[in-house]
Formats: sequence, C-alpha cells, structure tokens
Amino acid sequence: MDLALRVVETLKSFRETRLSGLRPPSEFFDYHRISRPADVNTATSRISYNTRYFSGNYGLIVASLAVYAVLTNYLLLIAMAFLVGGFALINKFAPDATQFGEHTVTQKHLYTGLFVIGIPLLWLASPIGTIFWIIGASAVLILGHASLIEPGVESDYAAIDGETV
Repeated sequence: MDLALRVVETLKSFRETRLSGLRPPSEFFDYHRISRPADVNTATSRISYNTRYFSGNYGLIVASLAVYAVLTNYLLLIAMAFLVGGFALINKFAPDATQFGEHTVTQKHLYTGLFVIGIPLLWLASPIGTIFWIIGASAVLILGHASLIEPGVESDYAAIDGETV
C-alpha cells in the first residue's frame, strides 16, 4: 500500500513540475509561425528562446524517441528485461545461500551468472548506437523546430521584463 501511495505522489509531482511546462499542440505545431531564419544570428536567437519556451514539449519528444528506440530494438529490450528481471528475481527469491548437494549457491554466484550472460547480450544489442541515434534524432527534430518557429509576441515582452528586473 505504501509503495502505491509513493508512486501516486511521484506521478503527481512529475505532472506538476514537468508536464505543466507543456505547450498546447496548437501552439507547438503552429504552421503560421514557420519561416526560414534570415541568418545564423536569427536562427541562434530562435533556438535559444524556443528551447526554453518549448522545453516540456522537447522533453516529451526525447522520451518518445527513447521509448521507440528501445521497443524497436528487440535484442536491447530482451537484454534489459533479462538483467532487470534477473536482478529482481535474485533479490526476491534468493536472499540466502542455497545448498545443492555439495555446492552452496550464494547471491554473489547468481549475480555473477546473471552478468556473465547479461552483459554480452547487452553488448550485442548495441546500446551505445541506440543512445547516439536518440541524441541525433532529437537534435535534428528539436533544432529544426526551434530554428523554424518564429517566437511569439511574448518573447519581446520577456526580453523587456528581463532588463527591468
């Protein structure tokens, strides 16, 4: 019961802190504000403003790409499930040493076996390539969107408020 309460509280906290920064889709996908930047300075200022303004939406994009990458890389999904599931099962069902004939099997032996099988399996799944794919795809999408969307009128007022404070 206590775990369920903590999960609910964590989700509420996440919603209040992270998801409150999400901009509505009508604003995020406003095709009327799309234009090619005149020069590199304009693109840089747009990227600077839009990455702060749409940070919640961009975080959602990165999370979606990460979920997509893991779900489409079956070997990575199997390796992660094997390692996490094995770790949980060893903690739950084998906290004490078990005697098999003359051999005593401890948690250390089970963890060693788990990692001897799991780490090469994880290596074959190429998690580093997946991480770089997520970084590259996120960078292209976020920097492309941020440089093409013109900041709204509120960006001018944000600059004025920043100077008066």
